[in-house]
Parts: sequence; structure tokens; C-alpha cells
Amino acid sequence: MRTILIASPKGGCGKTTVATNLAAFYAAAGKETALIDCDRQGSSLHWAEKRSVLAHPVLGMAAKPGSKVAAKVPSGTKRCIVDTAAGIRVSEVAELLEAADALVIPVMPSVIDLEATEAFFAELAQLPALKRKKFPIAIVANRTKPWTNATQMAVARLKESPFPVVAELRDSQGYVLLAGLGKSVFDYHSEQTRSHQDDWAPLLKWLKKLD
Repeated sequence: MRTILIASPKGGCGKTTVATNLAAFYAAAGKETALIDCDRQGSSLHWAEKRSVLAHPVLGMAAKPGSKVAAKVPSGTKRCIVDTAAGIRVSEVAELLEAADALVIPVMPSVIDLEATEAFFAELAQLPALKRKKFPIAIVANRTKPWTNATQMAVARLKESPFPVVAELRDSQGYVLLAGLGKSVFDYHSEQTRSHQDDWAPLLKWLKKLD
């Protein structure tokens, strides 16, 4: 089983969007997938419940922050996606990394989000476990508007971080609509959804290296 941790110190950065779409991708690819929701709001859990009646369901599980989140995942599970709570501290991330295979950090391209996240990056980079070995960590620029100077400048600043920016997901209300249905961009094959699927391709390629 591969466990992918989705974490960020900043609320509203799109952790649940990244977590649910990743879970849907793996489920649609035929891999038994669990989605663990550590947030009291339970957004990922609600999404999984809505998806339970669809063709490629995802097992939704609730967990308290700091608990052994992947300990009760059923045998035979191939992918476990962990959606952490907003405002998570580096010490809490360190505990979760012990059972994870990769960490994905969504960041919105705004000054407020960048400033909140850069301190997190610096502290994360100093974790002894990460300094001893190259643990896979990726940044995802989320809700970008690539045609704007603001996004271009923010992404350039993100690329100066100690961790690689592996994907840039464009802003779209489609994600909100799909989440309300328990679906993802990987459940459709229209030209519009394919363009969003292309945004995910670099992240999926990066994660495939875990296999």
C-alpha cells in the first residue's frame, strides 16, 4: 500500500480538492483506495459517502489528528490518501510521515498563502528524518490563474522553495460542482475536463515513481 499525505498549514488551500481527486484517479484506475479524513469538518468523508454509489467508490474513513491514521485501513488497499486538518503543525506532520510514502503540499498563489507556507517549508526542511533521507515532497500550486501576473510571480516565488513545484492546477468552479456530487475531473472525458486532467499529469507522473 502506498500512503500519500496531503498537508498544508494554511486553510482554504485546496487540500480536500487534491485529496479527493487523487483518490478518484486511483479508484478509477482499478486500485482499492481509502481516503482518510483528519479534519473535523469531514469534507473528504462526505465526498466519499456521495461517491459510494458510483462506479468507482472510495472508502472514506475518519481519523483524529495525531492518531495512527492508516492503521485500520483494510488489507488489500493499494492507495491511502490522508487529508489532514487545516493549521497542521510541522510536529504533527512529522508523526504522520512515519507511515507515509509521500507528502503533497497544496499552495494557493497569493501573498498571504505564500508567507504562511514559507515558514512551514523552512521548518519542514529541518526535520531530522528529512535531512537523513530524501523523502518525496511535492508542492502543488492550486487554483492558479496562469494568465495573470500575480499567479506567474507567485509560482516563480514558490519555485525558490526547498521542495519542487510539480504541478499547477488551474482555478475552476468545476471542482466545487464535482465535489458536491462525489465526483472528480477523472470521471468525465469531455474536452474541458481533459484539459484539467492534463494539469494533474505531472503530479501523477511524480507519484508513479513511488511504485
